[in-house]
Amino acid sequence: MSIAAKDILPPLPAGFLDKLAEIVGDAGIITDPADMAPYLEETRGLYEGASPAIVRPASTREVADLVRTCAQANAAMVPLGGNTGLCGGGVANGEVIVSLARMNKVRAVDPFNYTMTVDAGCILANLQQVAADNDRLFPLSLGAEGSCQIGGNLSTNAGGTSVLRYGNARELALGLEVVLPDGQIWDGLTALRKDNTGYDLKQLFIGAEGTLGIITGAVMKLFPLPRERHTAFVAIDKVDSVLELLSRARRISADAVSTFELIPRIGLDLSLKHIPETIDPLADRHEWYALIEFESGDAGSGLGDAMEGYLAAALEDGLVVDAAIAQSEAQRQQLWFIREAMVLAQAPEGASIKNDISVPISQVPEFIRRADAAATARCPGVRPVAFGHIGDGNVHYNLQQPVGADDAAFLARWDELTEAVIDVVRDLGGSFSAEHGIGLLKVRELADFKSAVEMDLMRTVKNALDPKGLMNPGKVL
Repeated sequence: MSIAAKDILPPLPAGFLDKLAEIVGDAGIITDPADMAPYLEETRGLYEGASPAIVRPASTREVADLVRTCAQANAAMVPLGGNTGLCGGGVANGEVIVSLARMNKVRAVDPFNYTMTVDAGCILANLQQVAADNDRLFPLSLGAEGSCQIGGNLSTNAGGTSVLRYGNARELALGLEVVLPDGQIWDGLTALRKDNTGYDLKQLFIGAEGTLGIITGAVMKLFPLPRERHTAFVAIDKVDSVLELLSRARRISADAVSTFELIPRIGLDLSLKHIPETIDPLADRHEWYALIEFESGDAGSGLGDAMEGYLAAALEDGLVVDAAIAQSEAQRQQLWFIREAMVLAQAPEGASIKNDISVPISQVPEFIRRADAAATARCPGVRPVAFGHIGDGNVHYNLQQPVGADDAAFLARWDELTEAVIDVVRDLGGSFSAEHGIGLLKVRELADFKSAVEMDLMRTVKNALDPKGLMNPGKVL
């Protein structure tokens, strides 16, 4: 499914790009089509972008100046982080692209306050390393962490594999710096954990996908650096068992569960087929698996004994039918690679219709059963691949095309099959977008899913902050 952006760009005032170049310097503006291409290529290939220029400011002041210049010219803007989004939120449809890549400095680290203040263009993996260098943990972790930027993570309220214990991006941010649609700078870079002085303005911009302003800096929470991790890969015959397994894990570990990921056999099979480094850690085949990790900042926490006792009791009670515990960091990485490879293995297997949903944790097994039935009823032979962050109720529910099916013909049924899945989500009190956002891809679903009151409230906020509609137009609303 490819949706092309406009071929004809909206007219810009004479000399407009020259004014932008004056603000950011020659190194900060890209107009050559070949050099622009990486900024216009969307991750999944669903959209084809178009823009008159990529502007790369190096400071908050430059962002403010270029936003003010764009506002005066009625030129719309698309803020862009690492371009790893999965819903088209960073796709330009003729707008100026504002890339934060040059704004990549860590402004301050305060180990005793457990915070760091950073530019929005900092790459997530680099922030993890800076935290570790200061004997602290920055727990936000996701597949694109080697290239995604913290500004984009905040703009999409990114989740990842550690939300169960640490929360998503929204819960990890204490303060923000934002350039508003008229070019004003809001300095909300507070490092306070308690500040009960009116509206929590930062929450307007977290998850707003750049439609209300451009995040240029943030104060992020840090945590004690783990000294001990225990990782298990367990086999489960019934998906319902994950509920009791998760509940026991939280109780036995004193809520030290950092990860609880669900992996289906089809996901492991695809990984073994297409990703050579993948291993099958257990002797026999099973329908479902869970990747479970306990962690502590104390090397003598006793979590290893807790993990062994937890699994022994689960085996005795029939909740788990087999298990492997990593005995080294290398083995731990092998187990984690299974989870990562499953994502990579779907593309070489053919077309896949992606769903990023959440339901109450107690409803995860019911969702999988009902969604499988709904999808196969409409498309016999479709192969559901349900996996993800069961600890927070987030299921990546992907529909792999039937064996031998035509890619294009299957993708043409995207709306139909997605509707079947979303009907189940709605009935179970869930969300059709757990961590990937709305972007362009899910605008229609948002309007259908939300109440009229919610949509009116969101439009009111958008119109108040961005009355000209110049910030990432067409996204979210």
